[in-house]
Formats: sequence, C-alpha cells, structure tokens
Amino acid sequence: MTPSAPAIDDPGIRIVGSFQELLATPFVGRLNALCWPRELPGDFREVADRLDVRPGITTLGASRLYQLSVSAAGRAAIDAMLADLELLRAHGLSPVLDCVEGQEREEEPGPVRTDVSSFHVDQATIAADTWLCTYVGASSEGLRNDEARRRVDIPGTRATLRQMFGGGEEEGFLEFLTENFYDLHYAPLPGARPFSFGVGNLWRIALEYPGCRVPPCIHRAPCSLPGQPRRLLLIC
Repeated sequence: MTPSAPAIDDPGIRIVGSFQELLATPFVGRLNALCWPRELPGDFREVADRLDVRPGITTLGASRLYQLSVSAAGRAAIDAMLADLELLRAHGLSPVLDCVEGQEREEEPGPVRTDVSSFHVDQATIAADTWLCTYVGASSEGLRNDEARRRVDIPGTRATLRQMFGGGEEEGFLEFLTENFYDLHYAPLPGARPFSFGVGNLWRIALEYPGCRVPPCIHRAPCSLPGQPRRLLLIC
C-alpha cells in the first residue's frame, strides 16, 4: 500500500484554506479529517539535526530551540513552529512540539499491536479533536473508515484475545479489550489506500468520545527506527 495525497472529493476528508476554517468547520456525516495545506518557510532539517536528543521522543520548548546555533533559514523554521504553538494555545489548546529520534522497537507479545505506528483512533472522555503537523521527516498516514476493520472484529484475532482473557462473561471480555486498548486498533482491508498527512500541513481529525456523531479518523505514526531521519512534529 503506497500512501497517496488526500483526496479532496473523499467525503471523510476536506481541504481548507485557513486556520479559521480549520477551527470552525464542524465534523458531520462521514467528514472526520480537515487539512490546511501549507508550505512553511525555513530549514526544519537543520533544526532537527542540531538538536542534542536521545532515542525516543523529546518535547521541545522555546528556550531550547532559541539556544540552537542555526542559520537564518533554521531560525525561520523555529519561528514557524513556535508561531503554531502560540496560535493553538490562543484558542485554548495544549499543543506540544516533539523531536522523534529512532530507536529499536521492543517486541510486543500478543495478537494486536497497540503502539502509535499501528493504525488506530484516538480516544477521549469529553468532546475533543486531535491536531497534527509534521515539519520534517516521515509524516503520519490516515486510512479511510470504509477501508479498515477493527482488529478485535477479525474472527481469528478475537478468538486469540478471548483465549488470553480466559473464562468469564462477555461484559468482562469487552472491558479487557478496552483496558488494553485493543479495540482502538485497525487493520487495512485488501486494496486499502492509506493517505499521507504530508509535511507542513496542519490537520484536525476527529477522535472517539461519548456522543461523537462522526466516525473517528483512523491514522498511524510512521515507524521510527535507528538510522532514520529525525522527525519534528506538533500534536495536541
């Protein structure tokens, strides 16, 4: 499956032309992903390469970024990222800026992967959205809801999970699935066409919460392994 550009005519995805439109457009029907395409100024790769970080995820603040010795293009990239943080905070959101350095993946036992590199949906207890922007490096991918199936609904996988759970009532089994986040992960159907979130684009996607009237947006982070270029991304 090769990621493709977001399809403007897809009922689940809409391209918008401004932050205000991104903020104000309601999710209705099948619409659960909004994208504001942008070409940001600056050298984000220079910023990522100059950071002194360990493998894993490092959250970055303004003071750390401004201490970097970078070119004018690197400074423009820093200003662009911090401007995004301030914009979202001004509208009551709590974004963070992360640098992702590849690391060896731990083997996860069990029939369902539950890390962010598996197709999944985000979940909240109250009405909320997820905001994403990749500034440099591999970007996130989305998957159309009609091209995916919950892994816990695949008969073989569900049977294995039921065996792991052991005896007990169905209600307890469903709680087991929820407590371990198994029910949030999805498998692409044959012929599925994941779409790339791209670089520089700001996304707002629907998540799963009580009373939500649209299907949550299925997405995944790229695998981050040693030797791969660092990623800089905003998320909230």
